[in-house]
Amino acid sequence: MSNKRSGCLWVALGVVLCISLLMNVVLVGGRSKTMGGELQSKLRKPDRLEERVLRSGADKDRIVVIPVRGLISSSVSGRISASMVEDIKLQLRQAQEDAKVKAVVLAIDSPGGEVTASDILYKAVRRVRDVSKKPVVVSMGSMATSGGYYTACGGSYLMAHPTTFTGSIGVIIQSLRYNDLLNKIGVVPQTFKSGAFKDMLSGTREMTPEEKAYIQALVMQTYGVFVGVVARERHLDEGQLRSGIADGRVVSGTDALQAKLVDGLGEIEDAYRKAKELAKTPDATIVAYEAQFSWSRIFQYLGSEESSGKVEINVTQKLLPTLEPGRAYWLPGFYAP
Repeated sequence: MSNKRSGCLWVALGVVLCISLLMNVVLVGGRSKTMGGELQSKLRKPDRLEERVLRSGADKDRIVVIPVRGLISSSVSGRISASMVEDIKLQLRQAQEDAKVKAVVLAIDSPGGEVTASDILYKAVRRVRDVSKKPVVVSMGSMATSGGYYTACGGSYLMAHPTTFTGSIGVIIQSLRYNDLLNKIGVVPQTFKSGAFKDMLSGTREMTPEEKAYIQALVMQTYGVFVGVVARERHLDEGQLRSGIADGRVVSGTDALQAKLVDGLGEIEDAYRKAKELAKTPDATIVAYEAQFSWSRIFQYLGSEESSGKVEINVTQKLLPTLEPGRAYWLPGFYAP
């Protein structure tokens, strides 16, 4: 009888310890959400990424597949680091520095995104190509438009599917004007500003002709950067681009090939073969990167909104990216709100 009581006591103690441990994990996770800047940065700081084999090869050479999916934005959370832009940069950097990696396949399925974020990724891709002299084969999925195409221009060889939507070389800035609505309900905004242009994108009033001219000049300046990159990377005449296909239109992969915006047509498997050909490593192993297991990421997840138990259905978020007023985007016109 004594042994039974002793056994039950040990079981009870074990259950209590397990519950206590679980509660501590949840509490630590919850604290990680609210402790802000420095601690959040430490929790998100990744170690060296691990390799996941996609296609086995006969030798130790590696070809790394790096996906670029969805809206390209520094405000989109990453799975490895603070943002999706940093995620992609980390993968590109590791591929660049790893001697076993002989080429990169950049799998783009993106409508584009923020001007600055797209430019950062384009330069990171170009560094792999130009600094480490490793071929970067871009494989376009359903969409590689605007900022997605801009990013792709850093590659060595651009490959689209015949039905890919690509191109859309242009810049868009939008704001919502709602002063008529405010007038109808009797709301009168009061604005105090330090200069004439400080509230030029405010929705509470009409823009002046001077403000419209200023914003249009900013758009055209950024557009000039985009067209210049396409002309240089694709060896095309900038003037012909401006008067032709670089007017914001979306084109199919087939039309993009005819316009010399891409180098070939094919699917992801064709991109693998092209990367092996350019890297001269026919028996290379195809891999993808993923984060190493980390308790800090478990704590971070437990303290995030994703683990809060709430279920939220937002149809528009899945159909259209959320654009912020006043930001410049490289996006097709039909993605504008």
